[in-house]
Amino acid sequence: MGKKYVAYVGTYTHGTSKGIQVYDVNLEEGTLTERSEVEVSNASYTAVSKNGKYLYSIEDEGVAVFKRDHNGDLSRINSVDIDGMRGCFLATDVDGKYLYVAGYHDGKVTVVHTHKDGRLGSVMDGVFHTGLGSVAERNFRPHVNCVRPTPDNKYLCAVDNGIDQVKVYRINKRTDKLELVDIVRCPRESGPRIIRFSADGRFAYILFELSNEIKVYSYDGSGDAPEFELLQSVSTLAKKETGVSHNAASGLALAPDGKHLFCTTAGENTVAMFEVDGETGLLERKFVLPVSGDYPKDLVIFPDNQHIAVANHSSNSVTTFKVDYEKNIIMMKGKPRKIETPNCINIWPVPDGEDIEDLEA
Repeated sequence: MGKKYVAYVGTYTHGTSKGIQVYDVNLEEGTLTERSEVEVSNASYTAVSKNGKYLYSIEDEGVAVFKRDHNGDLSRINSVDIDGMRGCFLATDVDGKYLYVAGYHDGKVTVVHTHKDGRLGSVMDGVFHTGLGSVAERNFRPHVNCVRPTPDNKYLCAVDNGIDQVKVYRINKRTDKLELVDIVRCPRESGPRIIRFSADGRFAYILFELSNEIKVYSYDGSGDAPEFELLQSVSTLAKKETGVSHNAASGLALAPDGKHLFCTTAGENTVAMFEVDGETGLLERKFVLPVSGDYPKDLVIFPDNQHIAVANHSSNSVTTFKVDYEKNIIMMKGKPRKIETPNCINIWPVPDGEDIEDLEA
C-alpha cells in the first residue's frame, strides 16, 4: 500500500470559511475529497515541519501550530504573537529549530523558536526592512512576501516585493539572530514574489509579480558569502504585454521530480509549465493555458507529478488538472471545487510514526 497524502487549503475567513480545509488526496484519479475544516483566523499560509508531524499556519494573532495525526487531521498545540502585523508566508529550517515568518504588511522577517515536542517558543529575532519602492500606491515600501532557507541551511532568503530586493541573511546559531550578508538587487518595478531552489540546491528560481517573469540564478554557498548569478529570464505570459499591465505572476511550484516548473499568472488567469534542464538549470517553456478560475494565487503539484491543483482566490474555487507531458497540455479533472477565498494549497504525506521526507512548502 502506498503513502497516504492530505491536502491543506488555507483560506481567508472574512466570509463563511473557517480557516484550513483538509482534503484526502487520490493520486491515481488526481482528485481532492473534503474531510474537515479547522478554525484558524485568516490562514493565509501553511507549512509542515521537516519530520512531518506538525503543521504551522499564519493567523491574525501571529502563528499557530497543530499536531498531525496518522490521518493528517489537525489538533491545535499552541500559538505565539509575532510582535507585528499578520504574516503571509512561512518556512522551516532544515534542522527544525526555527520557523521563519514573512510580513507583507509591515515588511518584517520574524524568527520563531520551535521545540522538539512541536510547541512554538519565543520570537528570537525580528528585522524590519527599510527603503522605498518605485510603484506609487502599490510598491512604495517594504513588503516581505516570501522567506526560504537555502538548501544548505546556511542562509535565509527574504523576498521583498516592495523594494525589489532579495535580502540574504545568515542565522547566527549562537545568538539566534539574523545577520544581513548579501542583497540580490532586482530590476525596478519587477516585484519579486517567490523564491524556490532546485532539488540539488544549485539553482534558484525567482518569480516576479509585476514584470511577469521567472529569473533563473545559479547559487553557490560554499564560500564565505553566498553567490547568486543571473542566468536566464523567461516570461510567464501567454501573450506579450503592451501598455499598462493587468497581469500578476502569483504562484510558483517545482514538480517533485524536479523536471518541470509551474507558475500561475492572475489577470490572464493561466498556468505555465517549463521543462528544467538538470545540468544548466535553464527553463524551456512548454505551454501557457487557462486555469478555469479567477486569480490563481497558488498551485501545488501532486506527489506523482501527474496532476496539479490551482487555488483560484477570486472565483472561490480549486481546479485540478491532469498533465500530459508528451502533448504539453493539461486536462481538467471534474468541475471546480468551491472553496471560499483560497489563498494557499499544499499536499503532504501523513505521519507514519517515523520521520518522513519533507515535501517543500
